[in-house]
Amino acid sequence: MAMRGLVPWGRQSESTPALYRGEQSNPFMTLRREMDRVFDDMFGQSMLPSLGGSAVSWPSVEVGETDREIRITAEMPGMNEKDVEIQLEDGVLTLRGEKKSETDDKDRGYSERYYGRFERRIALPSSVREEACNASFHNGVLTVTLPKSEEAARGRRIPINAETQH
Repeated sequence: MAMRGLVPWGRQSESTPALYRGEQSNPFMTLRREMDRVFDDMFGQSMLPSLGGSAVSWPSVEVGETDREIRITAEMPGMNEKDVEIQLEDGVLTLRGEKKSETDDKDRGYSERYYGRFERRIALPSSVREEACNASFHNGVLTVTLPKSEEAARGRRIPINAETQH
């Protein structure tokens, strides 16, 4: 069998829509379209933001706020506290780390490895007391507690003046 018959962009067919016939001269566009389709099927959206989709943010983060504190929870399954770095600078909380995963099955003769770095930045209000922040890590869940200053806890109500008609 000729190698050209195995390559999808080398095949010519009358059933191929005219829109895609132009892509046959550019194998990278065909490859991109097929990769987008695979990611769409797996994740429901494209994983390649620079090529027209939106990226999936990892780790998943939940931000909660009360009168006294801001609590940020990040789900990081399969990780531990040694894999994560937390930094608070200029009103921005940065979560950064590296996920490493290795599976080795000698009985079936395969191994899988996954390495990936991540970084999430979260803007914080100026009312956070940076010196009193703390974090805990338990069962793959990172919790960062950021206490607010006393001024922020009290707050200030601003009255609304009724505008008179002239």
